Amino acid sequence: MSTIPNRHSLSPAMKMADLVDLDFSVLGVFTRMGLNFGFGEATVEEVCKTADISPETFLLICRVYAFDGYLPTQETLERADLNDIVRYLRLSHSYYTNVAVPELADALESMLQPADLRRQKVMWQFFADYKEELSKHFAYEENTVFPYVEAVLGHKKGAHFTIGEYEENHSNVEEKLDDLKNLITKYLPLQCNQQEAYRALFYICSLERDLKKHTIIEDEILVPVVGRMENNE
Repeated sequence: MSTIPNRHSLSPAMKMADLVDLDFSVLGVFTRMGLNFGFGEATVEEVCKTADISPETFLLICRVYAFDGYLPTQETLERADLNDIVRYLRLSHSYYTNVAVPELADALESMLQPADLRRQKVMWQFFADYKEELSKHFAYEENTVFPYVEAVLGHKKGAHFTIGEYEENHSNVEEKLDDLKNLITKYLPLQCNQQEAYRALFYICSLERDLKKHTIIEDEILVPVVGRMENNE
């Protein structure tokens, strides 16, 4: 009988397949870091080496997703690869935009089909507002924050921006998603498809949880690592 690993037992020497027992959300880390399933008996280090990513950074991100309340130690942060962190965050943006949000839109459309036009309009307006806020949030990071981080990595940073500014202005993109969830759970018309409502709520809760973990990676890993690099220059 295999033992489910805990955050202290995770190591580059463990079998990659054993990580699946941690938490279902870790599966998203695999795909966003470009790891293909079919690991066989290969270790985390062997699989990561093939994909040209840091095993320590991969395990760091897995810990954030699998263990609620996990915060990395200074020693762990010092071993993190900033290039891999930025790459992961970029790929996460792509996943949210091209997979998670369209899946939610499809479920909402099926759920709302029997509702009157007024109720449909209210729900779609909430959804449109959320998509716009998410898009602006990602655009700021893609166009300002990540290029700055890459400049820091290349020792080319300018004086017009610091990672502290990002931390001060880092917006919460889950609030409007929570409003959408409340609309469904409290005010969904009875004629609407309950199974599709369940599907929509599942997508909302999954996206909400994923975004919270995403924010932890930005606030508790990206910001302190970049801040330390700024102070050392």
